[in-house]
Amino acid sequence: MSANKAKGTRWETALVRLFRAAGIRAYRPAQEGFRDTGDLHGLDPFIGQAKDWRSWEAAIREGLDGAETQRVNARQDYGVAFVKRARRSTGGGYAVLTVATFVRLLLRLRRAEAMLSDVQLARQRAATAEDLAADFDALAKALSEE
Repeated sequence: MSANKAKGTRWETALVRLFRAAGIRAYRPAQEGFRDTGDLHGLDPFIGQAKDWRSWEAAIREGLDGAETQRVNARQDYGVAFVKRARRSTGGGYAVLTVATFVRLLLRLRRAEAMLSDVQLARQRAATAEDLAADFDALAKALSEE
């Protein structure tokens, strides 16, 4: 395995650990055929493209282009590029969307929230507050030490 391939695999694995620590069943799919379906699955309605490159500008550009192609191949609604930041934790990396993807996601979120009842909305806000306070990097580290 080349050094770059190993670096990418480490980043993908770190992302999977972080998502699993948050209760999201992310996984790295086996590569299949000529139609790339992304680096991270189990993030429905997203497909994830992971990039750990020296140039974060190139990583964002290539990552987003790849994520948009791969979301179609994987039949998912949204593509996201996960870009590693040097000397930062996994949770400190970038999750990058195109502006069009952000708009579609925001519209979907607003429609979903409008459909919730007042009681459900209050419960959702309490759960969201818990999510915002969670340290997923610490949870991922604890899980990897088990």
